[in-house]
This record gives sequence, structure tokens and C-alpha cells, in this order.
Amino acid sequence: MRKVVNQVKALWKDESAQGATEYILLLAIVVGVAMFFGKDIKRIITEKMGSISGAISGFSPEKDGG
Repeated sequence: MRKVVNQVKALWKDESAQGATEYILLLAIVVGVAMFFGKDIKRIITEKMGSISGAISGFSPEKDGG
């Protein structure tokens, strides 16, 4: 019986997979947020890229008069 208790205690203290579990949970949260707000995120990124594209196409470097 003591051997079983010691094995359970050792298993409880084992944290070798804790990092992987945390990364999996974090990834699940990020994917969930992306799925929930996907259309809004896509719209915002499209608008920002359009404004950046317009700013770049309207840019003309001034010649130095010196």
C-alpha cells in the first residue's frame, strides 16, 4: 500500500508535461478567439492594408535641392 501511495505522490509532483499542456491550452484559446472574431479581424486587416497601400502608392520622394 505504501508503494502505491508513493507512486501517486511521485505522479502528482511530476511536472514534465506541464509546459506542453500550457502551450496546448494557449493555442486552443488563440484558435477560439480567431474563430470567434475571424471576420472582424479580416476586415480590420484588409482596411489597414488598403490604407498602407494607398499611402505607399501616393508617396513621391522629394529631390534634394542641394
